[in-house]
Amino acid sequence: MKNLIKKGVFLQALFMLISGIFIHGDGFIVVPRDPRPLPHPRPHFNPFPLEVKYHNVDVKIEDMVATTTIDQVFFNPTRYRMEGYYLFPVPARGVIKKFSMFINGKETEAELLDAGKARRIYEDIVRRMRDPALLEYSGRKVFKARIYPIEPFSEKRVKISYTEILNKDNSTTEYIYPLNTEKFSSKPLKNVRIIARIYSSMEMRNIYCPTHKVDIIRKSSRRANVVYEEINVKPDTDFKLYFDSTPDEVGLSLRSYKKRGEDGYFLLNMTPGFGKRTSVISKDVCFVLDISGSMSGKKLKKAKGALKFCINNLRRGDRFEIIKFSTEAEALFNYLKSANSGARDKAKRFIDDLRAIGGTNVEEALAGALKMKKNKNRPYIIVFITDGKPTIGETNEDKIIGMIRDQNVDGTRIFTFGIGSDLNTHLLDKITSLTKAYRSYISEKEDIEVKISAFFRKIESPVLTNLKMNFGPGIRVSKKYPRDLPDLFRGSSISILGRYSGSGNTTITLKGRIAGRSKTFSAVCEFSSVSDKDDFIPLLWASRRIGFLLDQIRLNGEKKEIIDEVVVLAKKYGIITPYTSYLIVEDEKKLVRRREIERVQQVLAPSAADVEGFSRYGAEESASLKDKTGKHSVRASKEVQNLNMAENYTEIRQGKKRLNFLSGKGDKVVIGRQMKNIQGRAVYYNGNIWIDSDIHLKKYSSRKKIMFGGEEYFTLLKRTPSSAQFLALGKNIQFILKDTLYEIYE
Repeated sequence: MKNLIKKGVFLQALFMLISGIFIHGDGFIVVPRDPRPLPHPRPHFNPFPLEVKYHNVDVKIEDMVATTTIDQVFFNPTRYRMEGYYLFPVPARGVIKKFSMFINGKETEAELLDAGKARRIYEDIVRRMRDPALLEYSGRKVFKARIYPIEPFSEKRVKISYTEILNKDNSTTEYIYPLNTEKFSSKPLKNVRIIARIYSSMEMRNIYCPTHKVDIIRKSSRRANVVYEEINVKPDTDFKLYFDSTPDEVGLSLRSYKKRGEDGYFLLNMTPGFGKRTSVISKDVCFVLDISGSMSGKKLKKAKGALKFCINNLRRGDRFEIIKFSTEAEALFNYLKSANSGARDKAKRFIDDLRAIGGTNVEEALAGALKMKKNKNRPYIIVFITDGKPTIGETNEDKIIGMIRDQNVDGTRIFTFGIGSDLNTHLLDKITSLTKAYRSYISEKEDIEVKISAFFRKIESPVLTNLKMNFGPGIRVSKKYPRDLPDLFRGSSISILGRYSGSGNTTITLKGRIAGRSKTFSAVCEFSSVSDKDDFIPLLWASRRIGFLLDQIRLNGEKKEIIDEVVVLAKKYGIITPYTSYLIVEDEKKLVRRREIERVQQVLAPSAADVEGFSRYGAEESASLKDKTGKHSVRASKEVQNLNMAENYTEIRQGKKRLNFLSGKGDKVVIGRQMKNIQGRAVYYNGNIWIDSDIHLKKYSSRKKIMFGGEEYFTLLKRTPSSAQFLALGKNIQFILKDTLYEIYE
C-alpha cells in the first residue's frame, strides 16, 4: 500500500484500487488525497489515516433472512480536514434485498460497483501498481459512499444496514460477516462487538461459531443471542455462524471437507433440545474436597463458597455426598443422600466447620467416593478438588491409577480441579483420561468459586449418558475426537471432529441412556465426495489431533513416531505453539541437510535464527511437557487440553504470547505470525517468500517458474481461479496446485 499514492498517480487509478480493497474486510474509510500542503520532498501519505473507535454489529436473523446493522465511529487524529470514501463489501453469497446508509444521521446514496468491473480493475492494478493483494476478491461487489468533510480531531459516525437471504444446507443455516481488516488497518480497533439475535420458526439445536469465541445465550427453544466482543484487536478472520433447526429431540448436524483423492474431514455437532419437553435425568454427585494444611486461608474459603453453590443448585431428585480429606478421609452421610432441604442445611453446616490441617490422602478419598452404593439408572459424578500431591497413604501415581481402574467398574467420571501449581498434574490428568472426564486448573489469581460454579452449571442437567455412536455403511471414520463421548447436558453441545473415507448419504446413530432406559437417535447425513467450502474443519481437526498426541508425550513419554506426526501436522495446518515451533525448526534443519527441501523453503527456521537463545528456549518449552509438577506442568496441561477441545480459531492459538521475541538487533520477532490458512492448509511468510506447507510433503510432480505480473502470470489466474488466493499473498510465492509447484518471482 505504501507505494500506491505518489506524486503523478492519477486519482482515477486510486479509485480503481480502493474499489477492490474493501472487499477483504468490513466497512472503512479511505482518504484518496493528502490534505496537507505540499512540502519538498513530500513525505508519504497513508490513505487510511483514521482510527476506528468502535465497530458494533447488530444482526437479526429470522429463519433464512438476516438484517445486519453496522455502527462505526471513526476519528480523525490529524489537524487537517479530509475527504474520504466509505467502502463496504457485499457478502459473497448474499442477495441484497435492502441497503441504506446514514452518515451523521443523514441518509446517503451509495454506489454499487459490479463484480465484472472489479475483476478488470484488479488485473490492471497488478500490472500498473505491482500490488497483487486484490486478486483473491474477484467476483465480489462493493458499496461506496463519499464522506465530506472529515474535520480535524473530530469523529465521523457511519451506520449502514442491509438485508440478505442466507444460505441453507439441509437443516443448517449459515451467516457470514466480513470482519477481516488486518491487512488495511493501521491500528487495532478499540472495540469490536457482534450481537446476532436468532429467531427460528422451528426449534433450534446446534448453534456454532468456528471462527471466534462467543457467548451463546439461549432465550427459548426458538430464540438465541450470540455475542462476540473484543477490545484493541485487529480482526483477521471473517465471522461465521451456523445454526441447525430441527424438531428432533437431539439434533445431529454434519459438515464435511474433502479434496479429490484424499480422505475427508468432518465436523459433527450434537445438541439436545432446550425446551421443557426435553427430559432431564436425576443425578448423583460426590464432592471430594482437599482440606490439607496447604488449603488454609483464601483457598479454602473460596472452595467452601463453590461447594455451597453446588449444593444450592442440585435439582429436585438429585442425591449427593461430601467427602473431606487430609490425613484421613471423612464422609458427611456415608451414602448418597437425597438433596432435600434438611440434607442441604446439614451439608452447609458441615462445610462451615471445615478447617485446613494435615496431609493429603488422595487414595483413601477417591476409594471412598468410588465405593458409594450407586443406582445404575442414574449418572454418578465425582468432583475432585485438591491443591497438592499425595503425601499420606499411597503416594505412587501408578498404583493410585490402578486402584481407580479396578474399582471404577461402573464407568464413573471423575472431574478434577487442581488449585495452584504445587500439584501432580500427571496424576490428575491420568484420572480424567481414565474416567473420560476433563480437568481444570485454577491459578492463585483466579477465583475458585467462580470456576467451580461455572462448571457445575454446565453439568447440572444431564439429558443423555453412556453415549455410543455408529456410522452407517459406505463411510469409514477414523481419528475422531473426542475419542470417548462425554455425557450430553441440556444447554450444551458436543462437537466431534474426525477423518473419513467414502462419500454419500449415510445414517448416523446415537445411542444413550435416559433414566436407565436405552434411547436411540438417528439422522441421515451427507459426507461430501469433493467439497472445499468449509476449510476451517481441517484446522480444527488438526488442533485436536495434535492436542491428543502432545498429551501422549506428556503422560507416557516421547516416541519418535508421535513426535514426527506432531511436526508434520503442526507444519501443514499452522498449529504453532511453544511446544511445536521448536520441533518444526529442528526438523527443517534436518530436511535442509538431507537436501529434501531448499534452504529458502524453510518456514520457521529463518525467523528463529534471528532470535538469540531460541534453541535453548525451545528445548526448555518442549522439555516442560514432561514435568509432573510446578507451574510449567500446569500450563502445559491446560494448553494441551485446550488444543484437544478446540472449537474455534481462538482456541488453537495456545501459548502464542510466548512466541514473541526480540532479535539481536532489538526488533520484534513473532514466530509463526506470518501465516495464512488457504484451502485447508498453512502458507508461511519466512521473511523473503511465501511457502506452501505442502512443499515439505513433496505433494507435486512438476515445477514451473512464473514471473510476477507477466502474461503467463495472468494466464494462470484465468485458467486456474483457485490460484488467486495464493497469488494475492505477494510477489514471491511458492505454492502447489494440481500436482504442480508454482514459483512466482519478481
